[in-house]
Amino acid sequence: MKIVEIEQLTKKFEKNIAVDNLDLTIEQGQIFGLLGPNGAGKSTTISVLCGLLKKNSGQIRLFGEEQESHSLEIKQRIGLVPQDIALYSDLSAFENVRFFAGLYGIRGKELDAAANTALEFVGLADKAKDKPGTFSGGMKRRLNIACAIAHKPELIIMDEPTVGIDPQSRNYILKSIKKLNASGCTIIYTSHYMEEVEELCDYISIIDHGKVIAEGTKEQLVSLVSDRKEMRLVVDDASKIDLEALRAISGILLVEVTEGNALNITSNSEVNNLNAVLDMLIGQSVEVMEMNQQTLNLETVFLNLTGRKLRD
Repeated sequence: MKIVEIEQLTKKFEKNIAVDNLDLTIEQGQIFGLLGPNGAGKSTTISVLCGLLKKNSGQIRLFGEEQESHSLEIKQRIGLVPQDIALYSDLSAFENVRFFAGLYGIRGKELDAAANTALEFVGLADKAKDKPGTFSGGMKRRLNIACAIAHKPELIIMDEPTVGIDPQSRNYILKSIKKLNASGCTIIYTSHYMEEVEELCDYISIIDHGKVIAEGTKEQLVSLVSDRKEMRLVVDDASKIDLEALRAISGILLVEVTEGNALNITSNSEVNNLNAVLDMLIGQSVEVMEMNQQTLNLETVFLNLTGRKLRD
């Protein structure tokens, strides 16, 4: 069953086109990764999908129903974990979850039970009476999730749910996401951490400039750049390198200088240009300290398709 069907979605802010005739389909039970550089249109797409922003044109169907025709019913079936933490500092953890769950029409003993169950799920049952101001960043993120899932939504949208938290809280949240999915929830997941996407998502869409530029499973996306090879060279002083001359070598597609005087070079796999690269570096009095071939992964795909790293 198709949970989300987006056709030709466009959203403009004055002259800026944030989402440009976007097409997207999400199947029931997927953990769907939505990736893109900053400003690619991810958050705008999510806001339109949740009804927080009005689209300029296009169609959105959720759970098989037109979004605009069944707005209230649809919102009750969606949980949103926003990128910015949305909590009331003067309310306890229990009161925060209870408040947000109450917005979906849950009342009385059922509301109390739903809040307690959500807090237990995110590991904060023992902090129910405490206020968020006393929480660590990771605990606030977990409370944010509890507020979004207490009404038992069928579709959960998570926009950067692990940004800026400690590794222990991140691992807890990732395990919680897997449990939610195993219980039947469909999840839309955005992150600046590619390793999370590789671990969680069974289908991924990469968007840039408001359009889908590639989509598929991890294996399908990697196959898009299977005609390319990745080399990593550590040199004594990267500042001495004529990068434009290096990029002009036959078969070189992309050259990136990273910390530690490292060169990441993407090249056409059919062109044997390693000797030309080494000859140029030697000619520029650059000493190669270390060299290895990189494994193709989602980070490679993203960098090749967008020209940027995910966290740029």
